Amino acid sequence: MTREYSERPEAEGAPESVAPEGGAPEASAAEADDLSGLPVEELRRRVREAQEEAQRNWQHFLHSAADLENYKKQAARDRQDAVERTRRQMLGFVLGVVDNLERALAFGEAQAQALVEGLRMTHRQILDQLAAIGVRPIDAVGKPFDPRLHEAVGVAAPGAAQAPGTVAVEVLRGYLLNDDVLRPARVTVVAEHAEHRQEPSGDGGAER
Repeated sequence: MTREYSERPEAEGAPESVAPEGGAPEASAAEADDLSGLPVEELRRRVREAQEEAQRNWQHFLHSAADLENYKKQAARDRQDAVERTRRQMLGFVLGVVDNLERALAFGEAQAQALVEGLRMTHRQILDQLAAIGVRPIDAVGKPFDPRLHEAVGVAAPGAAQAPGTVAVEVLRGYLLNDDVLRPARVTVVAEHAEHRQEPSGDGGAER
């Protein structure tokens, strides 16, 4: 009896001597025990919550990406609008210079031929520069009045050489920027014959 009792602890102690050391396997086992101890319904609920959170995060990402793309497009439009406003302001200034040169050419021709020739050269250079960026004058005189291209500032008496409703005189030249009206031409328009027909005075039948 004594011998059997003394050998039993040695047999039972052998597994204890090869037990793994360290806390990591024990922690993993503890986490597995936490999940394994949950009911199936609880596990399904946690999976649904994780899936819903992932879906919300994905939708948030898509909305953020769409907002960023819209911001880029709006910023590009704003830059283009600013460039267009600056361009039109600059062109308006240049057109004022062209107007002054044209007036000088009209009134200085009889006084100094050399001055007029220099002005003509400057005038041509400016018009060439304007044409290079898409600005060209509106052909108005003799054309039918077009409210999109012309601004009527007066009415001219009808004549044999000009049809009613056509442009008689160009008061201020208009310009196109590509296909858009940069400045309409200010013109006088040939009136209809009825507009200049004199009404009878009615004095012929008055009693004396």
